[in-house]
Amino acid sequence: MASNDEPAIKQPFPAIEPFNTGMLKVSDIHEVYYEQSGQPDGKPVIFVHGGPGGGCNPNCRRFFDPDVYRIILMDQRGCGKSKPSAELKENTTWQLMNDLEKLREHLGIDRWIVFGGSWGSTLSLTYAINNPERVKALILRGIFTLRREELLWLYQEGTSYLYPDYWQDYINPIPKAERGDLMSAYYRRLTGDDPEEREKCARSWSQWELRTSTIVPNHEKIEARLDQDMWALSFARIECHYFVHGGWFDDPEYILNNADKLRNIPCTIVQGRYDLVTPMKTAWELHQRIPESEFIVVQKAGHSVLEPDITSALITATEKYKDL
Repeated sequence: MASNDEPAIKQPFPAIEPFNTGMLKVSDIHEVYYEQSGQPDGKPVIFVHGGPGGGCNPNCRRFFDPDVYRIILMDQRGCGKSKPSAELKENTTWQLMNDLEKLREHLGIDRWIVFGGSWGSTLSLTYAINNPERVKALILRGIFTLRREELLWLYQEGTSYLYPDYWQDYINPIPKAERGDLMSAYYRRLTGDDPEEREKCARSWSQWELRTSTIVPNHEKIEARLDQDMWALSFARIECHYFVHGGWFDDPEYILNNADKLRNIPCTIVQGRYDLVTPMKTAWELHQRIPESEFIVVQKAGHSVLEPDITSALITATEKYKDL
């Protein structure tokens, strides 16, 4: 079912604190941070954050009714409170997918609702394709399947046409001779030996994405995010690492070509009409592959989960699935 309706704006639920936190050893190198809030015996929902490398924050808890849901957050490998920070070894899509299963088993959960946006939609879809029996419902936002065309739109040519001023700041750290492949040029610097250049490039990369994620950028909030200790470095390094490797998908159309495995899972797709980070084309293609899905076009929004109409649409979806 497709809908262009804009429901009354729903506000995030009140801020809450976790009732449980922990570190889960998922490899010889990595430990991932997880937390639980809401009801210990509530309906389990896993928040799958974006990036990759974005990490979770306390606002991620606020999309879910804490009187109903057992709200689970996990910082993926190398980011947030997970250790070691910004580590690229043993850090692939498939390993993150397995980490979700390890966490589900560790917490003694049989099935859960999977909630993810942007890169979080990529990982949520990959997880659901491979573990459909563990997924009660999918709530997805800003659909991204990590195809080369999607990456080139944001990081090489496309979004640049609408933000030429911000684009100039993004390309400034890269010599003109290397600008034919900006992702690779950034990757060499983000993984290089010069700490000053790593930091400079991490800030430029992260700033570009933050500036283009909302229709009207909030520069004060963007600067505050960029100034958080280690956030930009882990975000940029891990994102770029995944992107230059194509997410380690043997088939670049892996998600769309396997989407038929999701047709029996209740699914809501929320997409900003003016999303310039993950344009609506991919979300529409996914909806065509899962025609049973609910497809919500948010007319006055871009990419960010924090845009009020996007937040509201996602809360509407979590309210809808309360009774599953």
